[in-house]
Amino acid sequence: MKNENQIFALGFFDGVHLGHQALLRRCCALAARQGCETAAITFDDHPMRLFSDRNPPLITTVHDRQLLLRHYGIQTIRCFPVTEEVMSTPWEAFLEQLCRQGAAGFVCGDDFRFGHRGEGDAERLQQYCTRHDLPCAVIPEQTHSGIRISSTQIRALIEDGRMESAASLLGHPHILTGTVHHGRQLGRKLGIPTANLWIPAGIVVPKFGVYACRVVIGEQTYPAVANVGVRPTVSGSGITVEPWILDFQGDLYGEEIRLEFYRFLRPEMKFDALSELQAQIHRDAEQVRCYFQ
Repeated sequence: MKNENQIFALGFFDGVHLGHQALLRRCCALAARQGCETAAITFDDHPMRLFSDRNPPLITTVHDRQLLLRHYGIQTIRCFPVTEEVMSTPWEAFLEQLCRQGAAGFVCGDDFRFGHRGEGDAERLQQYCTRHDLPCAVIPEQTHSGIRISSTQIRALIEDGRMESAASLLGHPHILTGTVHHGRQLGRKLGIPTANLWIPAGIVVPKFGVYACRVVIGEQTYPAVANVGVRPTVSGSGITVEPWILDFQGDLYGEEIRLEFYRFLRPEMKFDALSELQAQIHRDAEQVRCYFQ
């Protein structure tokens, strides 16, 4: 196989949900049939940012989107910046640019729009591929249990803490990858050391509360109790995600970890004493162990 021969999956792929996965499977199948490699495009921000003051939060960071795209079989990923120059590229010029960079065919969803003012669509893509003798596949709208699968719907479920429902549409748990930073180390003093993560700007914030999670560190996976919120008992400031990684011993400061959200356990609460918080977190840990058993 040569890198210059690639079947491109076209989309934004926020969340890489079940609908996206149907498209990626077709891309992989078409690439195998054509003797090509697989490739996909994405963007570093929501394209709507240039055209509207209402910029919806994203489900995944660029890092996590690329991680998921590779998990579902994509070998090369082109991440375009959301700039006036890029977004004003005429639709046909955009396809020609990809062809010069090795595109030997395309797959997209039936609602995909691209190029200046979104003038490119699935129909024009098919016409372009017919003129240039390139294979092309258009994936129809995907549903799950009668529900249209969309990033907008999944985002709302995450904001409401409904992680199991979100996972049923994502096809995988909601994930957040981040670098562990130093906190106030109050958890360590309580015997409940947490790995503190920030939610990047522009990324969806789950409902404040405590979650049953898994944490991936290198090749190892651990159950975790994770709090999302502002830590009212200790007068915290700013929104953080703080998983207590069960059955793990070690220093993670400066290390990258991946957090997988499985179930909302309870709302974030303010306790009158740290001992009450400590006891509740231990009860949360037992819930987490039972959940994963």
